[in-house]
Amino acid sequence: MLRFFGWLGLAAAVVLFDQLTKAWVVSALPLRRRIDLAPFFGLTHVHNTGAAFSFLSDAGGWQRWFFLGLALVASVVIVVWLRRLPGDAYREAAGLSLVLGGALGNFIDRLRYGYVIDFLDFHLGRWHWPAFNLADTAISLGVVLLVWEALRGRESDTVTGERHGR
Repeated sequence: MLRFFGWLGLAAAVVLFDQLTKAWVVSALPLRRRIDLAPFFGLTHVHNTGAAFSFLSDAGGWQRWFFLGLALVASVVIVVWLRRLPGDAYREAAGLSLVLGGALGNFIDRLRYGYVIDFLDFHLGRWHWPAFNLADTAISLGVVLLVWEALRGRESDTVTGERHGR
């Protein structure tokens, strides 16, 4: 039970840092303004009404409620999944916690504003990767951990037939 609350604490830390960085961006950087910090990276203040890569951003408004519902359902599923994990499933729990924190961070934006605040801008010359935020980063890292653990857990020893992993 204590580990479960520790993993929820990680998700809460993701939400906290995500919301703090977004608040800083809103207060320090006017909308659509970009500041280059390195030849390949800058900060920009943009609003995303869609999902990843602005998917469905021009859908007319219904997508806000769809993404809010999706985040809520995913969050409940993740909390139940986390609760049922064995105590030694560290990578899986960390991955789920990062995805949960990221989903809730973007959920808060969508609920409050109707859009998500993005600000991390990686670019190569004039080509820019779609802007994103710390919640998106946490979700991506969490998914990588979950995929890594799933692949690692499926490795088997061809001689003994035993599964390696947890």
